[in-house]
Amino acid sequence: MLAQLDATDYQLGAQAAQAQVQAAQTQYDLAAADFKRYVELRAQNFISNAELERRDATLKAAKATLDQAKAQGSVQTNQKGYATLVADKAGVVLAVEAEPGQVLAAGTPVLRLAYDGPRDVVVSVPEDKAATIQPGMNASVRLWASDATQTAKVREVAASADATTRTFAVKLGLDAVGAQAPALGATAYVQIQPSAAAAAAGAALIKLPTSALRQQGQGSAVWLFDAASQTVKSQAVVVATADGNQAVIASGLKAGEQLVVAGVHVLTEGQKVVLYRDKNEPKQPVPLDGNEKSATAEKAKP
Repeated sequence: MLAQLDATDYQLGAQAAQAQVQAAQTQYDLAAADFKRYVELRAQNFISNAELERRDATLKAAKATLDQAKAQGSVQTNQKGYATLVADKAGVVLAVEAEPGQVLAAGTPVLRLAYDGPRDVVVSVPEDKAATIQPGMNASVRLWASDATQTAKVREVAASADATTRTFAVKLGLDAVGAQAPALGATAYVQIQPSAAAAAAGAALIKLPTSALRQQGQGSAVWLFDAASQTVKSQAVVVATADGNQAVIASGLKAGEQLVVAGVHVLTEGQKVVLYRDKNEPKQPVPLDGNEKSATAEKAKP
């Protein structure tokens, strides 16, 4: 037992609930006895079927009242048991967040308990690095207060970013146990060793402006620019995560490809476009044939 609340009100509530159960039991026994007598009277044709049905309904109502009183009594008994706070596992009390005599609302933390056993190291990883970390990866951990290095493995990677820091929490399980386990709350330096496949996947990630993406069915796509034909074609991509105003692409593109980054929602498959040229950039002469008088108007910015 770690703490105990004043259970006087809970005990009184449990006693009142138990009294209601006894009263409901008495009413049910009386209704059952009356129904039994009326069954015998009906067998002798002293009463009508309607009267017997009314007694049957009274018996059922008494049974429902009894069940309700028993359920309420169980709730009050549970409430009385909540007044004693016990540790479900062995551990260490990290903080006591309530004072003797303090009035606590339901759900208010009273103590903080850390379970005894294997230690975890928790680090915050930026969005562009979280995609390269997978559970099971090896890592080396060096405590701030010691030069000794310990081994660990990635145990869990958060599925969503922290709302304030926009980083992903990564938990690493330390192999050290017992006396070699670090103290709770210690600071550590962590170096994660990604696998060859994860490193290759991380190196292949490409960042694009979010304006280059458009929805295609249930996924995302971009417009690739073909310099030879001066046309665009749709290319499906897989978005790994977001990094500010940029999208991190996991697959679907290769380094060196040109794509449209503005006006993607007004283009169609095979549409002919020209490269955007800055006003200060020297213009190249555009050859004209007999049917053209000027260069093609600008459609997009690859």
